[in-house]
Amino acid sequence: MGETKVLELDSITKIYPGVVALDNVSLTLKKGEILGLIGENGAGKSTLMKTVSGAIYPTSGKIIVNGEEFDEMNPRLSVEKGIAIIYQEFNNVQELSVAENMFLGRPIRKGVVIDRAAMNKRASEIFEELGVDIDPNTIMKHLTVGYQQMVEIGKALLLEANILIMDEPSAPLTINEIENMFRVVRLLQERGVSIIYISHRLEEIFLLTDRIQVLRDGQYIDTLITKESNVDELIRLMVGREMIREYPERDIEIVEDDVILELKDVTGNGVENINLKLCKGEILGLGGLVGAGRTELAELLFGVKKLESGSIIYKGKEVDYKTPREAIDAGIALITEDRKRYGLFLHLSIRENIGMPIYERISRSSVIDSKKENKIANEYFGSLRVKANTTEEIARNLSGGNQQKIVISKWLAADAELIIFDEPTRGIDVGAKQEIYLLINELVESGKSIILISSEMEELMGMSDRIVVLAEGIKAGELNRDEFDADQILTYASNVRKGVKA
Repeated sequence: MGETKVLELDSITKIYPGVVALDNVSLTLKKGEILGLIGENGAGKSTLMKTVSGAIYPTSGKIIVNGEEFDEMNPRLSVEKGIAIIYQEFNNVQELSVAENMFLGRPIRKGVVIDRAAMNKRASEIFEELGVDIDPNTIMKHLTVGYQQMVEIGKALLLEANILIMDEPSAPLTINEIENMFRVVRLLQERGVSIIYISHRLEEIFLLTDRIQVLRDGQYIDTLITKESNVDELIRLMVGREMIREYPERDIEIVEDDVILELKDVTGNGVENINLKLCKGEILGLGGLVGAGRTELAELLFGVKKLESGSIIYKGKEVDYKTPREAIDAGIALITEDRKRYGLFLHLSIRENIGMPIYERISRSSVIDSKKENKIANEYFGSLRVKANTTEEIARNLSGGNQQKIVISKWLAADAELIIFDEPTRGIDVGAKQEIYLLINELVESGKSIILISSEMEELMGMSDRIVVLAEGIKAGELNRDEFDADQILTYASNVRKGVKA
């Protein structure tokens, strides 16, 4: 790795009305290195990178690219200077082909006619360089998320970018897709591309990076040599304090006969013959690979999808909810994986989001009792320690961790007894994760029962009392806490259907 500086950010400050998003932050990226950029939600990571890509203008400071100094960038200038950024939410047109997306806004032409054959040929050459098999004629929406990400990386190569910024690139990927992405990132590094890698997953930071820069509350904290650091040090720098053990202990005795939910040969929505029990006060982990049927099972329980056969017995009675409203009224809540799309009304306030499931309860003659609404919203706003000025803050302005707290708040307000968490900490920083874990423990200690769906093995084993593993829509195995073993869970999760249910 050379010592040539390809990017320098000098004393970058960004001030919004009433908020200092970045306070005098500096950064150096060397040729051919992978620099990890970490910090809690709201630390300023994405804001800093948006000043590099030209998506926002800094209030003050300098941006130096290959020795050339700028007060600010714009998207076109950023591309001209060899900078590419891959956001967590991809910037593509789902209805167009792979090649059309790669050449969007800059097509290859033969005279005045777009030369599609030339674009397909160049796209194929790019994918061959990356070692991935993607047909340039494929419509984007037909690709997996992992392959869509490879298209984004392909765009960067097409632009001949020598600086690549990757913002939470592994968040939506499967285990195999993550391994493939790592391979491609290392390949780019070998070719001299300099990479800024933003991730909440510290294990990835240690696997991939050469140096690590830490931000906290919009300020520069420290830069470390990766091989000379450790997880505890990074967490302390990120949160500004020593963290208690990642998966907090809880004090509850589960009575096996006190069953709140039982599934008998449940079939529908892509799952078949699922049998399981959930006890009161228990956290039941649902493991499995992407597409195993975990979310599909949750949708059956919540009335989103139709039960085809089998029995769902909830609180001793057989039920078959036709709508989510029926499930909500019965005391079941689903905290969805995609909180922005399904869990929140982003344009509404914290208060309005918390009150959404209980408007019938706090209304008289279709008129909402604003005093009750405010009281309930403020109660959970305070008890869950939401970081915002007031309950009138708009949901989209909150960090991922605080948005998740609002989703949880609304179901607490609805007094749900069975709460299904689908990937509860995806895209959430380590400090906010700790708060979510503590909150989950408080819920079960107060008598709630939880189904926890997680693709993070450590989280699944650290928080669950039992784990049921699904594979290809069937139950592949079940483990009690004293049997937890990562290899065994992966073995179950990777099982190919053999016509035998566990």
